Amino acid sequence: MSRTKPNIIITGTPGVGKTSLCEALAGSTDLQHLSINRVAKERDCHDGWDDEMKSWIVDEDKLLDAIELDIQQGGYLIDWHACDLFPLSWIDLVIVLRSDSFVLYDRLKARGYSEKKLQENMDAEIMEVLLGEAREAFEEEIVIELQGNSPEDMETNVERIEAWIERWKMHNATDDRDGR
Repeated sequence: MSRTKPNIIITGTPGVGKTSLCEALAGSTDLQHLSINRVAKERDCHDGWDDEMKSWIVDEDKLLDAIELDIQQGGYLIDWHACDLFPLSWIDLVIVLRSDSFVLYDRLKARGYSEKKLQENMDAEIMEVLLGEAREAFEEEIVIELQGNSPEDMETNVERIEAWIERWKMHNATDDRDGR
């Protein structure tokens, strides 16, 4: 099945601005924001709640089964802190959103993260864990690293991704009029 809209993963350490970027893009494009945390909870794609980390323990197999038909249609902004579980054929662009350590620390502290959770996420950002996972899981040309430190970064990122979406549509979307 060919798609008329791309699927884009917006990934990064918690607190870098993934959800804000997805919401901004969903408001300015015809793509839908798909929060994996919300899907895991609402569609029972988890193995329970981790009290220490204050998060759902996602069952990746259940998750992929739950979203497969939707994702294959195209048109999704996939919002999650991981990307390497998604099949290559589902994804057209991977945005790894990053933040400076001091900006990220303040954001995570403001969320009330425990010291363990805060440190784990800070270490992941400093060590570029999610950027590395994206580069290992997907072809280099579809993995883009963007900064999410300020409202100006957000505006620039939205404009850049909107332009990419339009180029993708021009080069990849099926022309419904003649079946191409």
